Amino acid sequence: MWLRRAFFGWLIPAAFLLPLWLFVGWAVFNAGGWAFLWVLFLAIPGVFIWQLILTLLVRARGTVRAHRAVSWWDVLGFTVWHLLVISLGFFAEAWWAPVMVLTILAGVALFWLELWQLWSEARPSRFVLHTSEGVAYIPAQTGEPEAEEREVIVINEKQTPPAS
Repeated sequence: MWLRRAFFGWLIPAAFLLPLWLFVGWAVFNAGGWAFLWVLFLAIPGVFIWQLILTLLVRARGTVRAHRAVSWWDVLGFTVWHLLVISLGFFAEAWWAPVMVLTILAGVALFWLELWQLWSEARPSRFVLHTSEGVAYIPAQTGEPEAEEREVIVINEKQTPPAS
């Protein structure tokens, strides 16, 4: 549980630290002018915004808010995506382009994973709920009582035409 809570706390700082790492990696590994333009105009805003979108999708789930911990699927997905983003910061020409493609694919897959988890958790077919301590319970029925049938009387008024 501590690892899942650590990931929950890491999501917001990651939106700032991962783009910063790409900029520092460009400076440390002397990537060049075109890489600087890529980092400045594509990578930093892209990773920042994408990480914030993913974080909002994770935090939109009720179980994540209640437990203040992400799911194991989140741990796996964010670990893969963050490691790929970090590896881009090394700017190794031999494998940079394939890793860039993998990073984009992993980011899109993580987006769909978060949407799937949000959707499956928000389904009304979820009858078992959990308290913040993890205890499962079935909520009481809150349905309205059925309306009883009442007798309906219809009166037809017959009017005679006036005499002329």
